[in-house]
Amino acid sequence: MKLKTQKHIALAALLVLLGTSFTYAQQSDAKEEKKYTIENCVNEFNKDKTVETKVGYQYWFADKQFLDGRTLKMSVVAPHKATHPPHRHVEDEFFFILEGTAAFYLEGKVDTVQAYTSLYCPSNYEHGISNVGDTELKYLVIKKYQK
Repeated sequence: MKLKTQKHIALAALLVLLGTSFTYAQQSDAKEEKKYTIENCVNEFNKDKTVETKVGYQYWFADKQFLDGRTLKMSVVAPHKATHPPHRHVEDEFFFILEGTAAFYLEGKVDTVQAYTSLYCPSNYEHGISNVGDTELKYLVIKKYQK
C-alpha cells in the first residue's frame, strides 16, 4: 500500500507542476489562441497510441504541439537496453523513474537509481539512461524543446 501511495503522490506532484505551467502559458502568451478544454487537457495512457522504438516504446502525454514546446513523455525500455547512447542537446531535461532500475550517466559519472527518483540534466551536459535491471524500465521525460 505504501508504494501505491508514493506513486500517487509523485504523479500528483508532476500533474500540479504541469498544470501550473499550462495555466501560466495561457496567461502569458496572448498570441496563442489555443482553447484548452477538459477533453484536450486530460490524456490517459492508451497502448494503441504508443510509438515503438528499437528497445521498447514511448507515449507522449504532451507533445511539442500541445503547448509551447514543453513536453511530457513516458519511455519504456526493455531489460539491459538503452534508447540511445549518451548525448548532448541545448534543452535541459528532467527524468522521473516510475518503475525498474536505471543507470543515469552524467558527464562521465554513473549513478544507479530505482523507482521514485528524479534526475536532472542541465543544458549541454552529456547524459544518458539505460535499463540495468531484469524488468522493464519506465520513466517520464519532461523537456521544453526550442522553437
